[in-house]
Amino acid sequence: MLRFGRDFVRAVGGSFTPVLVIAIIPLVTVIGFSVDYTSAVTEKSNMQAALDAAILSITTLPIDATLGDRQQKLQDSFAANSGDGAATLNSFTVAADGSADAKAVASFAMPTNFMQIARINSVQVGVASSVRKMPALVQATFKVNKVSGYWAKTMTLYGTKFGATVAKPMMTITYAYNGYGDPKGYGTTTVSTITNSGGADITTVVQKQVCTTGTAKSLKSLPTGSVIQTDAYGTMYSCADTMYPANGTGAVIDVSQMGGLYLQMDVPSGSPKVLKSNDPLTSNRLYIGDVEVASGTPVDIFTAVPCGQNSTQAWEDGGNAVPAPVANADFFYTVTGKCAFNQRPSETVLTQ
Repeated sequence: MLRFGRDFVRAVGGSFTPVLVIAIIPLVTVIGFSVDYTSAVTEKSNMQAALDAAILSITTLPIDATLGDRQQKLQDSFAANSGDGAATLNSFTVAADGSADAKAVASFAMPTNFMQIARINSVQVGVASSVRKMPALVQATFKVNKVSGYWAKTMTLYGTKFGATVAKPMMTITYAYNGYGDPKGYGTTTVSTITNSGGADITTVVQKQVCTTGTAKSLKSLPTGSVIQTDAYGTMYSCADTMYPANGTGAVIDVSQMGGLYLQMDVPSGSPKVLKSNDPLTSNRLYIGDVEVASGTPVDIFTAVPCGQNSTQAWEDGGNAVPAPVANADFFYTVTGKCAFNQRPSETVLTQ
């Protein structure tokens, strides 16, 4: 068969061979061009994915990072995600409200194989990406409104730093019953911030609330500004706050470096004894804006704390079955959020 083919090509008695050769050249060229084109399309897709990942990564750098720092991070991430060529950060801007926008491009001269027949040794492949990052929670301020009940309890705010796997306490609110014998139960609540220095936790008291029961006559000796109230059981009581410092607003917690946040209520005499906002089995004991969290729904504290607004929240410590009206709860506080530019990867969306 091979000898027949060679004889056919070498034959001079006809003119088919030159015609065949001329016909094959453009066919091979077209096939070759399509192979290179397919390679370019694949290359473009890979570069786009790498650039998208890279531009998202630079939004996790601190707000004071220089453009050069972000450019280096962009290129390193682009290469780490198998991007060919060079990635360039065109802009990174942060608005007054904390929203951020970034634009980047990448280009690569992809070597060709078959297109070199036409003296095209490479084709330029280019991609572009842009992102917008909305402001998010960077600070939360907690202030106790009223805590009651016979059971001692502690609410703790836990935060997990970027890159860490273990959550650390950032604030505690502890309550102890004063033993007045009243049906509802009133006592003393202490709010403290927890900071870490040199590996040791430092606890600082920022608010103390003492609730006292008695008669109208005996309650008249309470501190100025105290409001005497009567509960559903007919008990007269008044709760007095002491802030540290005197002009303080409560527990001001910096959460800008936190990748995760959750609230935990420990009630040694309760059932269950441990309630967590991020646990779908116990999060329904938390009330946000007087609305009980739906059963089986974990709560993201980053979204549960509004920006620049007060949110009244409460916990049912376990003395009453849920669902139940918020009036049955025993642990009431107000939390206010401050939102700005943040390093969390959330709140970031690709816009190109």
